[in-house]
Amino acid sequence: MIIVAGLGNPGPKYQGNRHNIGFMAADEIASRWRFGPERAKFQSVIREGEVETANGPVKVLLMKPQTFMNESGRAVGEAARFYKVKPSEVIVFHDEIDLAPGRFRMKTGGGAAGQNGVRSMISQLGPDFRRGRMGVGHPGDPQLVHGHVLSDFHKADLVWLEPMLRAVADAVPFALAGDDERYQAEVMRLAPAAKFSPRQTAQNAARSED
Repeated sequence: MIIVAGLGNPGPKYQGNRHNIGFMAADEIASRWRFGPERAKFQSVIREGEVETANGPVKVLLMKPQTFMNESGRAVGEAARFYKVKPSEVIVFHDEIDLAPGRFRMKTGGGAAGQNGVRSMISQLGPDFRRGRMGVGHPGDPQLVHGHVLSDFHKADLVWLEPMLRAVADAVPFALAGDDERYQAEVMRLAPAAKFSPRQTAQNAARSED
């Protein structure tokens, strides 16, 4: 059993937010691999499925915590304890402002880097879970970060957002087989990100507020 958790905030108000890119990734994975129907468990919306990997079929519990971002760890920690899975068997997808829009990186361990959902995960699981860091860019001013992540993606972002979500789902067998390096490379091969300067990122953020 592998737990795959997408981080975000519940409810239609937040549905299109940059902060909800983890929820979007979870939905794309569920759709791509034809997971079972949604149901409520572990303070989350969950779906269960099986994905064929190079090492054979892997059972997956897909979670979208409904605790709001800052308490995501409570939900995932509850599921991890129930199934007795190790931190290395938990993959968390979340937004990452320190990566340019469309960039994708896998990481195991380390700190939260200001991401409150990740901080909550660390409090429940320790640091050694696996993270799918999905770049949403930085607005250029630390005081604008809160508004940036809680604002919706701009239409212009769809040129990289939709391909990245598809790539994250299509290549997920590599992650489920434990090959994070291959997974990261495959996601970026399938969805090569456009290059953005910090100024362009800030301009895109400003447009999304209009």
